[in-house]
Amino acid sequence: MIRTQIQLTDDQAQALRALSAKTGLSIAELIRRGLVPLLRGGLAEHDERASRAAAVVGRFHSGKTDISVDHDQYLADA
Repeated sequence: MIRTQIQLTDDQAQALRALSAKTGLSIAELIRRGLVPLLRGGLAEHDERASRAAAVVGRFHSGKTDISVDHDQYLADA
């Protein structure tokens, strides 16, 4: 194995520590397992989904003009 250093956000590090405690797996093992889908082409799959999602932006119109401002209220009402 090759030792490497990475930088994580505080939230990422905290979530990894919690998952490590819950699963009994080391943080290094969790990171190695998380890399498997990415290295098997998962990034291309993500890019495709992101492209499909971006393609629908602006295709629908609700008739409301304040959704970007009041989106939290609309979500709470739903």
